[in-house]
Amino acid sequence: MACNDCESSIFKQKLGRCKACMWQLAILSVIAWPLWWFLYSERVSHVESIALLFFCISFTGLLLLHLIVLSYRSLTRRT
Repeated sequence: MACNDCESSIFKQKLGRCKACMWQLAILSVIAWPLWWFLYSERVSHVESIALLFFCISFTGLLLLHLIVLSYRSLTRRT
């Protein structure tokens, strides 16, 4: 990863701090959801559809987790 927090921290400390991770997850989510919608939304029971849907949910879920932790840390930051 690009930032110092990601190179020297454990997973829990990376959440909400790594801007590179958040950008990657946002781009992957923006690409994967329309791809699933246009190619596989009518064939939900196919293996390819299920696999792509799993990855879409994973990307979006991890991005939401990053954003929740980022907002929590910014709200509880001590000055």
